[in-house]
Amino acid sequence: MAQIRHFPDGRRSDLRMKASGFSLTEIMITITIISMLAAMALPGIKIVKRRATATAIASDLRTFAAAYDGYIHETGAWPAEVAAGVLPPEMVDRLHPTSWLRTTLLGGRYNWDNNQMHAGTRYRAVIAISGTSTSPFVQDVDLLQAIDRAVDNGDLYSGNFRLGDNDEPIYIVAQ
Repeated sequence: MAQIRHFPDGRRSDLRMKASGFSLTEIMITITIISMLAAMALPGIKIVKRRATATAIASDLRTFAAAYDGYIHETGAWPAEVAAGVLPPEMVDRLHPTSWLRTTLLGGRYNWDNNQMHAGTRYRAVIAISGTSTSPFVQDVDLLQAIDRAVDNGDLYSGNFRLGDNDEPIYIVAQ
């Protein structure tokens, strides 16, 4: 039974404690709803992330190819062959070293190939993404196809972006 308090001016007050806050059931229902919404959004977030990664790599490849194209048009020769993760000395003033030297979003490093064989075909100029001891290349076929769709035709065995030796992706600058 509730206690009633009497004030000198004649007012009365019910002293029952009023519960404030949320019940455990309300909290659990809220957490369940938020979890379900997050679970529904996750696949969409992965698709957007994959598309953004593919676009970033395609943009890098186009930027690098334009710099190499500019070099051959000005000098008449391609830069010398270098190892993966090494910027050709001739390109130091044409490419930002950080862009070329960083680990790609696929793993591995950018690799300038001059007059090299890839999957049985000799190419005059190729930008490859090659695994190194410090940054191995991760074979993600779905991501490679997304990059190929951003670059050209979506087929990893034709077009400017394709698979080369050891299934490493290559971007053909010149046949």
